[in-house]
Parts: sequence; C-alpha cells; structure tokens
Amino acid sequence: MNKKTVRDIDLAGKRVLVRVDFNVPLENGVITDDTRIRASIPTLKYILDQKPKALILMSHLGRPKGGPAPEFSLAPVAPALTQHLGVDVRFVEDPIGEKAEQAVANLPDGGVLLLENTRFYKGEEKNDPELSAQMARLGDVYVNDAFGSAHRAHSSTVGVAEHLPAVAGLLLEKEIDYLATTLENPQRPFIAIMGGAKVSDKIAVIEALLDNVDKLLIGGGMANTFFKAMGYEMGKSLVEPDAIDTARSLLEKSGGKLILPTDGVLGDKFDNEAAQQTIQVSAGVPEGWAVYDIGPETIETFGGHLAGAKTVVWNGPMGVFEMPNFAKGTFAIAQLLADETAKGAVTIVGGGDSAAAVESSGLADRITHISTGGGASLEMLEGQKLPGVEILNEK
Repeated sequence: MNKKTVRDIDLAGKRVLVRVDFNVPLENGVITDDTRIRASIPTLKYILDQKPKALILMSHLGRPKGGPAPEFSLAPVAPALTQHLGVDVRFVEDPIGEKAEQAVANLPDGGVLLLENTRFYKGEEKNDPELSAQMARLGDVYVNDAFGSAHRAHSSTVGVAEHLPAVAGLLLEKEIDYLATTLENPQRPFIAIMGGAKVSDKIAVIEALLDNVDKLLIGGGMANTFFKAMGYEMGKSLVEPDAIDTARSLLEKSGGKLILPTDGVLGDKFDNEAAQQTIQVSAGVPEGWAVYDIGPETIETFGGHLAGAKTVVWNGPMGVFEMPNFAKGTFAIAQLLADETAKGAVTIVGGGDSAAAVESSGLADRITHISTGGGASLEMLEGQKLPGVEILNEK
C-alpha cells in the first residue's frame, strides 16, 4: 500500500483521532457480535504503545434518521472495548463540540475516549466542511482504520482528513493489501464465488472478476435471475426481471468461466420449517416453491472447481443461511475454503453476510482473511478507488 500508516508517523504525546468501525449489531443494548471491535484492537494497542497524549475514537452505528436516537447509541461499546483493550474507555454523548472537547481535555495522559455516533449529525453523510473541522479540533493526528466505511465520503472518513496528518490503521492496511494484492497479481488457479440475493447489486463486480478469474461460481438468490435468463421456470423464487437481459449477456460473454448450480433445495414457504425438496434446476421449480439453497450435486461440483485453487475470493451466501435447514450449502462452501486454506490457498471472504456465515460456521480461524467491510470489499473487487483511502497521506 502506498499510503502512510500508523507506523510511519510519530504519535508520542499526540491526541490521536481514530475512525474505527464499531457498527456492531445490538439487541436491547447488548452487542450480539463483537467481531469489528476485536478487529480494531491491534491498531489501538499499537497506538497506545506509542505513548500518545490521548486516543479518541469515532464511529457510526446503524442508520439513525435525522438526529440522536437511543437505540443507535455507541454507549454499549465502551464497556466491551474496555474489556478487549484492557484499559478504561470513557464515553461522551457527543461526537463534536464543547462537551466532546471538554471530555478530551479531561482525559489522563494516554486515556481513551469513545465519541457518540457520528451519524447523529446530518452533516456527517454529506461530508459537511464545518462538521469535519469540528471533528478535527479533537485530534493532532487522524487515523482511518474503518475499512467498512472507507468507500463513503463522509465527514469522519474524508472531511476530517483534510485538516490533519492522515494515515491508515493496521486493519485498513491489511484489508487493502489482501484485496488489492490479490486482484493485481493472484496466484492461479484464481476462483471467485459470488452469492447473495440480487445480481443487480453485483453486476460491476461480476464483470470485473470475469476478466481476471479462472472460474466464477454463482450461488444464492442471484443465480435465479441467470436461470430465468436461460428459460427455466423459477416458481416463486426471487428473480429480478430488470436484470434478466444483463444476466443473459454475462453468460454469453463469460467464455465458460461462469458456473451455475445444477440442483437446488426448495421450500414451499419462507420458513425454517418449510417442506423441502431437492430438484435439478433445469427441470424447473414447481409453482408455489422457491429455491432457498444450493443442492448436494452443486456442492460437489463447486468443490471440484475449488480443489487445487491457489486464490479464492468469496462474497455472498449460497442460500438463506440464517435458517438452519437452508444453511447447508453456505456452510459447505465455508468448509471447502477451510480445506483449501489448509493446502496453502489464500482464501478471502468479503464482509457482510458471507463473513457472518463463516463466523456462524465456526470456521473463521481457518480462512486466510475475513474482511470487515461488505460494500467496501465489493467496490475494491470492482477495481474502484475508496475515498477514505485516497485522502490519506502518501508514503
């Protein structure tokens, strides 16, 4: 990576303002998955080891509408972070202004402060210059370690970096290195796996990958639109009518690289307890049924394509993995990736649902790299520049 990182700048005695990604799932004020908090710890510990004057953390959480909302408060993150970091983390109910500035001033040397949700201010998502300037007043140095938000040009990811020396954190550096290096010079065979609900969300990614991969395996709801383009009946499966022509075009120009499922697991309703049947997709999906997972034959076929791969990138589940009875395909892919990792392949899982699926499968520690950013990793796979990275100081 050609950007400066925390290792390239003197942090001693400085107020270090860090944009982290603490957009964690909460239920009744309790964090249900702390993966993103744990991912930030190496950067935060590195900074604290440099003896800064203060470590100030900012993040968004969820999508609050038009102002502060208690259910989107970052307050529950402070005690969780205290536990993981092993130092007391204070919290202030404002990301900018007098209250935040006073809280920073009141910190002991080397103290850690978590600011309230940056999206409690409307200007955050508009990259408002005044808001950015107020954020910058809290620090002497800016560190972006929020890969999951690096594709958004917001005040806390881009605007604030215009006012301070701006460098990458260790997590951001790791994400960029894995995704960029993989795409620029992959070890071959290079296999990509794309899943998820909609093909329209990933057209640009599929087009970019088809130029680069040896095989592109398609599963999940998005496969249905390709099947419809091939003339198969899809019952009540999710199909995007507006994307059928695009799917047909992708199939035609893929040169045989694009591999679709041959069988699917059907349900008669969107429910874990739905009646099930497995069919050959070419036979058509009966009326009143929908495809909710890839079938055993497809798992075996995909396994054959993955065998001996040197680089694998996976983004998007193979079915409705949140329902245990339709999770077999997604978990099988996770297992196949773990097996190839053990044989020396570099395996990368894009963020979002596929990352959640790998965590659920219990195989996360057997994958080379699990990205913390869904949208950001997709944009990198497309070959796009990320505004939150571009703004950082060059080496």
